[in-house]
Amino acid sequence: MSGLTSAATQQSFSVFDLAALQDRLGYKFRGEDLLRLALTHPSVAHESGVATASGDQVQQRPAHNQRLEFLGDAVLQLVLTRELYEKFPAFDEGPLTKARAKLVNRRTLAEHARTLGLGAHLILGHGEEMHGGRERPSALADTFEALLGAIFLDGGFDAAREFILREFGAAFGKLSVLPIIENPKGELQELLQARSPEAPEYHVVSTTGPDHDRVFECVVHHGGVELARGSGKSKKAAESDAARAALKELRDKLPRESAFKTGS
Repeated sequence: MSGLTSAATQQSFSVFDLAALQDRLGYKFRGEDLLRLALTHPSVAHESGVATASGDQVQQRPAHNQRLEFLGDAVLQLVLTRELYEKFPAFDEGPLTKARAKLVNRRTLAEHARTLGLGAHLILGHGEEMHGGRERPSALADTFEALLGAIFLDGGFDAAREFILREFGAAFGKLSVLPIIENPKGELQELLQARSPEAPEYHVVSTTGPDHDRVFECVVHHGGVELARGSGKSKKAAESDAARAALKELRDKLPRESAFKTGS
Protein backbone atom coordinates (compact mmCIF):
# COMPACT_ATOMS: atom_id res chain seq x y z
CA MET A 1 0.00 0.00 0.00
CA SER A 2 3.01 2.31 0.00
CA GLY A 3 2.02 3.48 -3.46
CA LEU A 4 -1.01 5.27 -2.04
CA THR A 5 0.95 8.19 -0.65
CA SER A 6 0.41 11.07 -3.06
CA ALA A 7 -0.79 14.40 -1.68
CA ALA A 8 -4.05 14.12 -3.61
CA THR A 9 -4.66 10.63 -2.23
CA GLN A 10 -3.94 11.68 1.33
CA GLN A 11 -6.32 14.61 0.96
CA SER A 12 -9.04 12.33 -0.39
CA PHE A 13 -8.67 10.03 2.60
CA SER A 14 -9.01 12.92 5.05
CA VAL A 15 -12.02 14.49 3.30
CA PHE A 16 -14.22 11.43 2.92
CA ASP A 17 -15.58 9.56 5.91
CA LEU A 18 -14.82 5.88 5.39
CA ALA A 19 -16.64 4.99 8.61
CA ALA A 20 -19.89 6.39 7.22
CA LEU A 21 -19.34 4.47 3.99
CA GLN A 22 -18.86 1.23 5.89
CA ASP A 23 -22.09 1.89 7.77
CA ARG A 24 -23.90 2.12 4.43
CA LEU A 25 -22.19 -1.02 3.21
CA GLY A 26 -23.22 -2.93 6.31
CA TYR A 27 -19.66 -4.27 6.44
CA LYS A 28 -16.78 -3.17 8.65
CA PHE A 29 -13.34 -3.68 7.16
CA ARG A 30 -10.65 -5.10 9.41
CA GLY A 31 -8.07 -3.43 7.16
CA GLU A 32 -9.22 -0.11 5.70
CA ASP A 33 -6.29 -0.12 3.27
CA LEU A 34 -8.24 -2.63 1.16
CA LEU A 35 -11.25 -0.34 1.09
CA ARG A 36 -9.08 2.60 0.06
CA LEU A 37 -7.51 0.51 -2.68
CA ALA A 38 -10.97 -0.51 -3.97
CA LEU A 39 -11.85 3.18 -4.24
CA THR A 40 -8.67 4.17 -6.10
CA HIS A 41 -9.31 4.74 -9.82
CA PRO A 42 -6.56 3.80 -12.33
CA SER A 43 -6.28 7.47 -13.33
CA VAL A 44 -4.29 8.05 -10.13
CA ALA A 45 -1.59 5.72 -11.45
CA HIS A 46 -1.79 6.97 -15.02
CA GLU A 47 -1.12 10.56 -13.96
CA SER A 48 1.88 9.60 -11.84
CA GLY A 49 3.99 8.73 -14.90
CA VAL A 50 5.81 5.56 -15.85
CA ALA A 51 7.80 3.87 -13.12
CA THR A 52 11.47 4.81 -13.40
CA ALA A 53 14.69 3.76 -11.72
CA SER A 54 17.63 6.07 -10.96
CA GLY A 55 20.42 4.36 -9.09
CA ASP A 56 18.92 3.06 -5.88
CA GLN A 57 15.87 5.38 -6.17
CA VAL A 58 12.79 3.69 -7.58
CA GLN A 59 9.56 5.59 -8.34
CA GLN A 60 6.55 3.28 -8.29
CA ARG A 61 3.11 3.94 -9.70
CA PRO A 62 0.41 4.16 -7.04
CA ALA A 63 -1.69 1.03 -6.67
CA HIS A 64 -5.25 1.12 -8.02
CA ASN A 65 -8.38 -1.01 -8.07
CA GLN A 66 -8.16 -2.96 -11.36
CA ARG A 67 -6.83 -6.15 -9.77
CA LEU A 68 -9.55 -6.04 -7.11
CA GLU A 69 -12.10 -5.44 -9.87
CA PHE A 70 -10.90 -8.61 -11.62
CA LEU A 71 -11.25 -10.59 -8.39
CA GLY A 72 -14.61 -9.08 -7.46
CA ASP A 73 -16.08 -9.90 -10.86
CA ALA A 74 -15.20 -13.58 -10.35
CA VAL A 75 -16.68 -13.63 -6.84
CA LEU A 76 -19.88 -11.95 -8.04
CA GLN A 77 -20.25 -14.41 -10.92
CA LEU A 78 -19.76 -17.39 -8.61
CA VAL A 79 -22.24 -16.22 -5.98
CA LEU A 80 -24.99 -15.35 -8.45
CA THR A 81 -24.37 -18.49 -10.51
CA ARG A 82 -24.86 -20.65 -7.44
CA GLU A 83 -28.04 -18.82 -6.44
CA LEU A 84 -29.53 -19.16 -9.93
CA TYR A 85 -28.47 -22.82 -10.10
CA GLU A 86 -30.29 -23.58 -6.85
CA LYS A 87 -33.32 -21.37 -7.48
CA PHE A 88 -34.10 -22.69 -10.96
CA PRO A 89 -33.27 -26.42 -11.07
CA ALA A 90 -35.36 -26.99 -14.20
CA PHE A 91 -33.36 -24.65 -16.42
CA ASP A 92 -30.24 -25.44 -18.44
CA GLU A 93 -27.09 -23.39 -18.98
CA GLY A 94 -28.39 -21.04 -21.69
CA PRO A 95 -31.31 -19.44 -19.80
CA LEU A 96 -29.33 -19.33 -16.56
CA THR A 97 -26.42 -17.59 -18.28
CA LYS A 98 -28.73 -14.98 -19.79
CA ALA A 99 -30.52 -14.40 -16.49
CA ARG A 100 -27.16 -13.88 -14.75
CA ALA A 101 -26.11 -11.44 -17.47
CA LYS A 102 -29.22 -9.36 -16.81
CA LEU A 103 -28.34 -9.22 -13.11
CA VAL A 104 -24.71 -8.16 -13.58
CA ASN A 105 -24.72 -5.87 -16.62
CA ARG A 106 -22.62 -2.75 -16.25
CA ARG A 107 -25.59 -0.44 -15.90
CA THR A 108 -26.94 -2.47 -12.98
CA LEU A 109 -23.58 -2.54 -11.22
CA ALA A 110 -23.24 1.22 -11.64
CA GLU A 111 -26.67 1.64 -10.03
CA HIS A 112 -25.58 -0.43 -7.04
CA ALA A 113 -22.53 1.81 -6.73
CA ARG A 114 -24.69 4.95 -6.87
CA THR A 115 -27.06 3.62 -4.21
CA LEU A 116 -24.10 2.98 -1.92
CA GLY A 117 -22.67 6.43 -2.63
CA LEU A 118 -19.34 5.10 -3.90
CA GLY A 119 -18.86 7.98 -6.33
CA ALA A 120 -18.32 10.52 -3.57
CA HIS A 121 -15.51 8.38 -2.14
CA LEU A 122 -13.64 7.64 -5.35
CA ILE A 123 -9.96 8.59 -5.41
CA LEU A 124 -9.37 10.04 -8.87
CA GLY A 125 -6.64 11.59 -10.90
CA HIS A 126 -7.08 15.30 -11.62
CA GLY A 127 -8.13 14.80 -15.24
CA GLU A 128 -10.72 12.15 -14.39
CA GLU A 129 -12.07 14.39 -11.62
CA MET A 130 -12.42 17.32 -14.01
CA HIS A 131 -14.25 15.19 -16.58
CA GLY A 132 -16.96 13.84 -14.28
CA GLY A 133 -15.34 10.56 -13.29
CA ARG A 134 -17.35 10.32 -10.07
CA GLU A 135 -20.54 9.87 -12.11
CA ARG A 136 -19.09 7.83 -14.97
CA PRO A 137 -21.03 4.52 -15.15
CA SER A 138 -17.97 2.49 -16.12
CA ALA A 139 -15.95 3.85 -13.18
CA LEU A 140 -18.82 3.17 -10.78
CA ALA A 141 -19.37 -0.38 -12.05
CA ASP A 142 -15.65 -1.12 -11.82
CA THR A 143 -15.48 0.26 -8.28
CA PHE A 144 -18.45 -1.86 -7.19
CA GLU A 145 -16.67 -4.99 -8.43
CA ALA A 146 -13.43 -3.87 -6.76
CA LEU A 147 -15.36 -3.42 -3.51
CA LEU A 148 -16.56 -7.03 -3.74
CA GLY A 149 -12.98 -8.17 -4.24
CA ALA A 150 -11.89 -6.17 -1.20
CA ILE A 151 -14.63 -7.64 0.99
CA PHE A 152 -13.66 -11.13 -0.19
CA LEU A 153 -10.01 -10.60 0.76
CA ASP A 154 -10.87 -8.90 4.04
CA GLY A 155 -13.64 -11.16 5.30
CA GLY A 156 -13.62 -14.29 3.15
CA PHE A 157 -16.13 -15.83 0.78
CA ASP A 158 -19.01 -15.95 3.29
CA ALA A 159 -18.74 -12.22 3.97
CA ALA A 160 -18.67 -11.44 0.25
CA ARG A 161 -21.61 -13.76 -0.42
CA GLU A 162 -23.67 -12.17 2.37
CA PHE A 163 -23.00 -8.69 1.00
CA ILE A 164 -23.81 -9.68 -2.60
CA LEU A 165 -27.07 -11.42 -1.68
CA ARG A 166 -28.09 -8.41 0.40
CA GLU A 167 -27.37 -6.12 -2.55
CA PHE A 168 -29.15 -8.33 -5.08
CA GLY A 169 -31.89 -9.57 -2.75
CA ALA A 170 -34.60 -7.42 -4.32
CA ALA A 171 -33.70 -8.64 -7.80
CA PHE A 172 -33.75 -12.27 -6.70
CA GLY A 173 -37.05 -11.71 -4.92
CA LYS A 174 -38.59 -10.76 -8.26
CA LEU A 175 -37.18 -13.85 -9.97
CA SER A 176 -39.92 -16.29 -9.03
CA VAL A 177 -39.57 -17.35 -12.67
CA LEU A 178 -36.78 -16.60 -15.10
CA PRO A 179 -37.47 -13.41 -17.03
CA ILE A 180 -38.35 -13.45 -20.71
CA ILE A 181 -34.88 -13.19 -22.09
CA GLU A 182 -35.29 -13.78 -25.81
CA ASN A 183 -35.04 -10.11 -26.67
CA PRO A 184 -31.82 -9.81 -28.67
CA LYS A 185 -32.45 -6.20 -29.74
CA GLY A 186 -32.99 -5.12 -26.15
CA GLU A 187 -29.97 -7.08 -24.94
CA LEU A 188 -27.77 -5.60 -27.67
CA GLN A 189 -28.87 -2.05 -26.86
CA GLU A 190 -28.20 -2.64 -23.16
CA LEU A 191 -24.74 -4.06 -23.86
CA LEU A 192 -23.76 -1.23 -26.19
CA GLN A 193 -25.18 1.58 -24.05
CA ALA A 194 -23.08 0.42 -21.11
CA ARG A 195 -20.18 1.74 -23.20
CA SER A 196 -21.77 4.51 -25.24
CA PRO A 197 -25.07 6.47 -25.14
CA GLU A 198 -25.50 5.86 -28.87
CA ALA A 199 -28.16 3.29 -29.82
CA PRO A 200 -27.68 0.64 -32.52
CA GLU A 201 -29.27 1.31 -35.93
CA TYR A 202 -30.93 -1.26 -38.19
CA HIS A 203 -31.25 -1.07 -41.99
CA VAL A 204 -32.82 -3.46 -44.46
CA VAL A 205 -30.25 -3.98 -47.22
CA SER A 206 -32.11 -6.45 -49.45
CA THR A 207 -35.42 -8.20 -50.00
CA THR A 208 -35.63 -11.41 -52.00
CA GLY A 209 -38.28 -13.95 -52.96
CA PRO A 210 -41.89 -13.67 -54.13
CA ASP A 211 -44.43 -11.50 -52.32
CA HIS A 212 -45.85 -14.43 -50.40
CA ASP A 213 -42.43 -15.68 -49.27
CA ARG A 214 -40.16 -12.67 -48.80
CA VAL A 215 -36.78 -12.88 -47.08
CA PHE A 216 -35.38 -9.68 -45.60
CA GLU A 217 -31.69 -9.10 -44.95
CA CYS A 218 -30.83 -6.54 -42.29
CA VAL A 219 -27.59 -4.99 -41.05
CA VAL A 220 -27.05 -3.48 -37.60
CA HIS A 221 -24.61 -0.58 -37.15
CA HIS A 222 -23.22 1.14 -34.08
CA GLY A 223 -21.10 4.25 -34.23
CA GLY A 224 -20.94 3.95 -38.00
CA VAL A 225 -19.49 0.41 -37.79
CA GLU A 226 -21.30 -2.66 -39.10
CA LEU A 227 -21.69 -5.17 -36.28
CA ALA A 228 -23.53 -8.04 -37.99
CA ARG A 229 -26.17 -9.08 -40.50
CA GLY A 230 -29.29 -11.18 -40.19
CA SER A 231 -32.23 -12.41 -42.20
CA GLY A 232 -35.86 -13.32 -41.63
CA LYS A 233 -39.37 -13.55 -43.04
CA SER A 234 -40.12 -10.03 -41.79
CA LYS A 235 -38.15 -6.86 -41.08
CA LYS A 236 -38.60 -7.46 -37.36
CA ALA A 237 -37.33 -11.03 -37.60
CA ALA A 238 -34.33 -9.91 -39.67
CA GLU A 239 -33.46 -7.19 -37.14
CA SER A 240 -33.67 -9.71 -34.29
CA ASP A 241 -31.45 -12.13 -36.19
CA ALA A 242 -28.89 -9.37 -36.82
CA ALA A 243 -28.95 -8.36 -33.16
CA ARG A 244 -28.48 -12.00 -32.11
CA ALA A 245 -25.46 -12.32 -34.40
CA ALA A 246 -24.01 -9.04 -33.07
CA LEU A 247 -24.45 -10.20 -29.48
CA LYS A 248 -22.57 -13.41 -30.19
CA GLU A 249 -19.75 -11.50 -31.90
CA LEU A 250 -19.44 -8.97 -29.07
CA ARG A 251 -19.62 -11.55 -26.30
CA ASP A 252 -16.95 -13.64 -27.99
CA LYS A 253 -14.70 -10.56 -27.86
CA LEU A 254 -15.35 -9.73 -24.20
CA PRO A 255 -13.00 -12.35 -22.67
CA ARG A 256 -10.18 -11.15 -24.93
CA GLU A 257 -10.84 -7.49 -24.03
CA SER A 258 -10.91 -8.37 -20.33
CA ALA A 259 -7.58 -10.15 -20.67
CA PHE A 260 -5.98 -7.10 -22.27
CA LYS A 261 -7.55 -4.81 -19.65
CA THR A 262 -6.28 -6.92 -16.78
CA GLY A 263 -2.81 -6.91 -18.23
CA SER A 264 -2.73 -3.12 -18.65
